[in-house]
Amino acid sequence: MASRTAICRGLLRRNSITGARSMSSWWTSVEPAPKDPILGVTEAFLADPSPDKVNVGVGAYRDDNGKPVVLECVREAERRIAGKMNMEYLPMGGSVKMVEESLKLAYGENSDLIKEKRIAAVQALSGTGACRLFADFQKRFRPDSQIYIPVPTWANHHNIWRDAHVPQRTFHYYHPESRGLDFASLMDDVKNAPNGSFFLLHACAHNPTGVDPSEEQWREISYQFKIKGHFPFFDMAYQGFASGDPERDAKAIRIFLEDGHAIGCAQSFAKNMGLYGQRVGCLSIVCEDEKQSVAVKSQLQQLARPMYSNPPVHGALIVTTVLGDPELKNLWLKEVKGMADRIIGMRYALRENLEKLGSSLSWEHITNQIGMFCYGGLTPEQVDRLTNEFHIYMTRNGRISMAGVTTGNVAYLANAIHEVTK
Repeated sequence: MASRTAICRGLLRRNSITGARSMSSWWTSVEPAPKDPILGVTEAFLADPSPDKVNVGVGAYRDDNGKPVVLECVREAERRIAGKMNMEYLPMGGSVKMVEESLKLAYGENSDLIKEKRIAAVQALSGTGACRLFADFQKRFRPDSQIYIPVPTWANHHNIWRDAHVPQRTFHYYHPESRGLDFASLMDDVKNAPNGSFFLLHACAHNPTGVDPSEEQWREISYQFKIKGHFPFFDMAYQGFASGDPERDAKAIRIFLEDGHAIGCAQSFAKNMGLYGQRVGCLSIVCEDEKQSVAVKSQLQQLARPMYSNPPVHGALIVTTVLGDPELKNLWLKEVKGMADRIIGMRYALRENLEKLGSSLSWEHITNQIGMFCYGGLTPEQVDRLTNEFHIYMTRNGRISMAGVTTGNVAYLANAIHEVTK
């Protein structure tokens, strides 16, 4: 008869084999995630050996040589803070000074809301993190609400509110025929939405279309929001980068504040300071009074705690140093205007080159739109031709990143667009 020890060993061996089989099946249901359409464009561009290739899909600023840029104000800020900071955790709400400077930029240096401490605000992981924090806040405290998102919008907006389990609706925004704003349909959607709905708005330089409402249209939108009691949440990823003037780019927010709205705002310093990899942003929510502001901020911090606990310190120090020093802030204003002016200049150059080629189409929308992106009106099939025949890379919705257009490639790009749109 086999000993009890041998029997136990045999049972353990069989159980370990069964366990290994069970472990191997844990992830068999996992399918590969779809590739991000923007990142896929860059991958294809890098793999193309053609010397003529052009990447106008990139969502980061480039200089006229197509190279990444680090602003001099940022370099100087880094020199000033180098070796002077410890590596301790920031509070859950982030750098208090960085948040203060962010609020002054968004709401105005002399904003009564700031003086009255009516704004609940925390440092966030750039604009994406700010949007996600707000989406989770919306789900927790307005669980029966939904969010109205413009068509089209930055694709990640849909991912953010979806993963926060907030139901989504859409509202009209872009008019394909005019390549401008579909204002009448937008207003109809605002009027027909249930009272007290949440709306996602792009404060300036709408991504991906580059189409912004005029000041008068913003005032009409704000007026209708007031009648309906809607909550406006602004994603402001391009303040200063759109027109070259941060005050002008915050005009929509200021209009809503003048009309007495409680708003939410996601700020990012990726584009306007070139701090893409630092992930520096701010989420702010206007409240009724200081007491409510304290409560809302505490809840935003509680949402951040299990998500990432504390935001990073280095980028926050850069933003604080640049915005908090008059000399560096003036340098930043000069540099951000330089970036905006280069983008605007490339818009005029692209339109001029297309018109010189004798195109029968109107290209006015290129210069009517603003910001990093241009919705050129190209079909997916035309984009495919641009890639296959001319080695020009962009997303298939025809979004052109004007940051990728330079004096060296604008004529080539215009000629290719002319060829595929004949």
